[in-house]
Amino acid sequence: MIWWQLTLLIFGALSLLLLSGIPVAFAFITINIAGGLVYLGGMDGLPQLARSGMSAITNFSLTPIPFFLLMGELLLHTGVAMKAIDAFDGLISRVPGRLAVIAVVAGTVFSAISGSTVATTALLGSVLLPQMLARGYHPHMGVGPIMAIGGVDALIPPSAITVLFGSLASISVSGLLMGGVVPGIMLSVLFVGYIIFKAWRHPEMAPSFETQRLRGWQRWRPVVVYVSPLVGIFLVVIVAMTRGWATPTESAAIGALATVAVCALYRSLTLKNLAQALLGTAAVSGMILFIIFGATTFSQILVFTGATNGMVNLIQGQGFSAGTVIVVMMLILLVLGCFLDQVAIMLITLPFFMPIVQQYGIDPVWFGILFMICMQLGLLTPPFGTLLFTMRSVAPASVTTLDIYRAVLPYVGFGLLVLVLVFYFPALATWLPAAMSR
Repeated sequence: MIWWQLTLLIFGALSLLLLSGIPVAFAFITINIAGGLVYLGGMDGLPQLARSGMSAITNFSLTPIPFFLLMGELLLHTGVAMKAIDAFDGLISRVPGRLAVIAVVAGTVFSAISGSTVATTALLGSVLLPQMLARGYHPHMGVGPIMAIGGVDALIPPSAITVLFGSLASISVSGLLMGGVVPGIMLSVLFVGYIIFKAWRHPEMAPSFETQRLRGWQRWRPVVVYVSPLVGIFLVVIVAMTRGWATPTESAAIGALATVAVCALYRSLTLKNLAQALLGTAAVSGMILFIIFGATTFSQILVFTGATNGMVNLIQGQGFSAGTVIVVMMLILLVLGCFLDQVAIMLITLPFFMPIVQQYGIDPVWFGILFMICMQLGLLTPPFGTLLFTMRSVAPASVTTLDIYRAVLPYVGFGLLVLVLVFYFPALATWLPAAMSR
């Protein structure tokens, strides 16, 4: 069989396994074992696959992931994240769509200290959505902003999925983390502007209501006490990493230790919620390690079948420009994002995409940010966006699945706008990493 026939066979079998409900990591491992038996000399080749997989999951560059996840888990289980949300509640007043704006602003801050998009969406959906609906907010004005800002968590550091992507693609993790800051903030600003405009034009969708207006120090005290330490942790992690004072792993460890200290200072840290945070971190980290094991060995199988070289040679032989190649790759990612989760998309595409990126001399950080924006959109795009299901799990039955799908569409449009802007103006992704590394 020639390479493209083998590729179709491999991905056909993989699709069947994924559709059967087998976890992503085990679906890839199953394909890898079958490929190893055929292309690596039968049973004698399987130990080689195992050694390659073990070498990948013991890579030092992966160690920031559990630290970043732990930061978010601690804030969630200790209730410190709730105190930050309450602080914004007292600060933001007399703004159309006030609660939706609070969701975006609080979600942006929480994204800067949490490594999990799902945790951000679940927290805001559980806390703010009931208040919005009780105040007469239209479901679109409630669930839309919460899901949208949860997706931004994939861009604003610390982001576990960005670290995973950097490791799988062999791209600078610190460069990717910093490169997502500007696009992430751009999305947050666009979301706030849209919410205010929508609530101003259609006040019935986000009715205003009277709140106790705090003044002076009473208004700012909760922000200083509960928000500024979280922003401080974010700045310490980012500055230490980008200035070369600490590796990404050391910076993540500093951030996790600082988060523990902050939770303890607020007297919110107990053995029970610490154990919950550690168990949650261990569960997600273990899943990620299985995924990396499967990804590494899957890439090897594709190389042995000739699929990787065949695809690269096919693309180069067409005489496409680098810009055209990137556009095609982004379109593929956007389509896949409608049906697959982000990790599966990475595992399927990176073995083909990264050799092409290297052959065309494309800036890897710029490409990585474009890739991550597509991943952020994949979290939101119907019918199988991860955050759509997360919202479905926390939203009341009165909010229909169709409401959730419709509510997220304007924010998908803003994500596409930022994707286009970063494509035409690469400095939006590359300027900050370059400036922070000087």
